[in-house]
Amino acid sequence: QQVRFERDHHTNEIHARFEELEGKTVRLAGRMMSKRIMGKASFSDLSDRYGRLQLYIKRDNVGDEVYKGYKKFDIGDIIGVEGEVFRTQKGEISVAVHELTLLSKNLAPLPEKWHGLKDTDMRYRQRYVDLIVNPEVRDTFEKRSAIVREIRNFMDSRGFMEVETPCLNTIPGGAAARPFVTHHNALDIDMYMRIATELHLKRLIVGGFEQVYEIGRIFRNEGMDTKHNPEFTTIELYQAFTDYHEMMDITGDMVVHVCEKVLGTTKVTYQGTEIDFAKGWKRMTMADAVKEYAGLDFMAMDAEEALAAVKAKGVETEKGKESWGDLLALCYDEFVEANLTQPTFIMDYPVEVSPLAKRKAADPRLTERFECFVVGRELCNAFSELNDPIDQRERFERQAALRAAGDDEANMMDDDFVNALEYGMPPTGGMGMGIDRAVMMLTNSDTIREVILFPTMKPLGSGERREEKPAAPAVPLKEAVTEPENLSKVEVEPLFQDMIDYETFAKSDYRVVRVKACEAVPKSKKLLKFVLDDGSENDRVILSGIHDYYEPEELVGKNLIAITNLLPRRMMGIDSCGMLISAIHSEDGHEGLNLLMVDDRIPAGAKLY
Repeated sequence: QQVRFERDHHTNEIHARFEELEGKTVRLAGRMMSKRIMGKASFSDLSDRYGRLQLYIKRDNVGDEVYKGYKKFDIGDIIGVEGEVFRTQKGEISVAVHELTLLSKNLAPLPEKWHGLKDTDMRYRQRYVDLIVNPEVRDTFEKRSAIVREIRNFMDSRGFMEVETPCLNTIPGGAAARPFVTHHNALDIDMYMRIATELHLKRLIVGGFEQVYEIGRIFRNEGMDTKHNPEFTTIELYQAFTDYHEMMDITGDMVVHVCEKVLGTTKVTYQGTEIDFAKGWKRMTMADAVKEYAGLDFMAMDAEEALAAVKAKGVETEKGKESWGDLLALCYDEFVEANLTQPTFIMDYPVEVSPLAKRKAADPRLTERFECFVVGRELCNAFSELNDPIDQRERFERQAALRAAGDDEANMMDDDFVNALEYGMPPTGGMGMGIDRAVMMLTNSDTIREVILFPTMKPLGSGERREEKPAAPAVPLKEAVTEPENLSKVEVEPLFQDMIDYETFAKSDYRVVRVKACEAVPKSKKLLKFVLDDGSENDRVILSGIHDYYEPEELVGKNLIAITNLLPRRMMGIDSCGMLISAIHSEDGHEGLNLLMVDDRIPAGAKLY
């Protein structure tokens, strides 16, 4: 029943200060990670937060009863030791134990020594075990903590004040995202978990706090994939009397500061690509970037010419989003983003996709906005903030119209924020950065779940909430009745009247494909990107617009059916090589869709006849 154990050293100190500590008595505590019994003397490895150290445990030193108890210890038990620092004949720095105390018993077996915990799904569900057996995971989260700390140090050194704003909002604003909805019982109103901190922080700028920032948790009720988790961490910062050019300088300086303080270098390797975060990041306007990578000069085209040029490129447009600005943003997503490897600021976004940014005086079709991209991924988003209340109201009204038309990610009208602007907000620059994505890049982590301690996971089993119900009385088999399914409201498309010959049909190559990876396509509400095993040596990529029906994570490992000999079709800048087969019907005015899935025992590549 030990309730306290005083330790005076950690494992890393013993290694670092061996010459000073050799022959001296130290007290250590941690988890026993190995046990090698060798008769009257044994060796164990002790693990604490800072590393591992070998323990030498001899019966003559600890006594018969303690040694007998030690032999019954299990791997994973938490122990406290006192002993002398020495080096073994083989040169291993160790502690010769003369006091040994069991502090906490491990009742669950740890993963096997040499293979550890490698199942990624189990690692995320049981992060506590992951941290015990995988030192590199602990290192990632130590670095995450240091990164957040250095961001704070940088902001504080620049005169910014850290603030806290509400997580519960009556209007979800500051971003284009679907919110989580909850209910406040005392007020009897629905409320939203915040999707951004922006609008409250800008209210503080109006109130006279000229430099503010918040590192806070954000909640968005959207899909999960390698780059998205429903709750994540951002930093948003705002500074009065400046613009987006100053925000670029602050962004670059902050990242350089963090790299130097945490990593000791501005050069990092991310998924095999070397990135240099040193100062001097490239700056391009969106129009120039589209001209360079797509060959389309939007600045020389009007809306009609732009629409014709985009269609000539084979890019699909969305109804209601065919303005000059919408098309420019679409072409950027299709042709540019994936090509930006080194840190690059893309500036001057169209007003249609920037409802909170100030218009450029020289061209009111554009805004003073930038995003920073690294290895084809967005790192941050920044504006010269819109401070014209009339313009802001008009943009909110456009967003509200889109929401009324079915876009549940469009902004709501926020009358109070417009009212705040009417009191006058000074010229302001603002920037928001995803902490999780920054940590991914700086720790070479390929998925956001590697940098969030407890990522959102679908519950094991069906994930449905179960209610305890009394058992129904047994019914004899002959009396059991199966209720027929009501299909009266189900509609299916009429059968095709045009007939094709067998040879034409036989040219279509239908194959079983196994889903190796699946993720949402950035900036697309419907598209999922599948990486598939089709039985060949090469991965196959297919895009499918089924995100309304499936979340990416639930499809990984499934066996699907695909046509594999279709010509590649480019969507959102990605070549889709084939088509997944689904069953579609309508029921009571709503479309239903089911991917065709087959038994997992069927090998990938099996041909359908």
